[in-house]
Amino acid sequence: MSLTPLPGRRGNMAEQPEDSTVTEESRDESVSRLAWFLTGAIIGATVAILYAPKAGKDTRKYLSDRAHAGKDAVTDTTTDIVESGREMFERGRKMVDDAAALFDRARKMVQGD
Repeated sequence: MSLTPLPGRRGNMAEQPEDSTVTEESRDESVSRLAWFLTGAIIGATVAILYAPKAGKDTRKYLSDRAHAGKDAVTDTTTDIVESGREMFERGRKMVDDAAALFDRARKMVQGD
């Protein structure tokens, strides 16, 4: 008797397809770049506002509008990060379930069940 891999799996169960690792790394890098871009934009906007010659009322309105836009951007980014985390958790859970099923199959074959 020999063990056969589970359907849809290639090779060793400990190995993960290389293309999914690249996808995860590029997603993480994209989220990181977006976060740094937003941080830089906020800092740049704040400095520009502080040195811009406008009336106090106009400046306060502009700051308020920009703060709301920044809040929306942070909320959207946070939502994206949470969704990515959930996807990674589910993939990890599936890998553990697949590994447990493979282990059980192997144990049964060794025991002769």
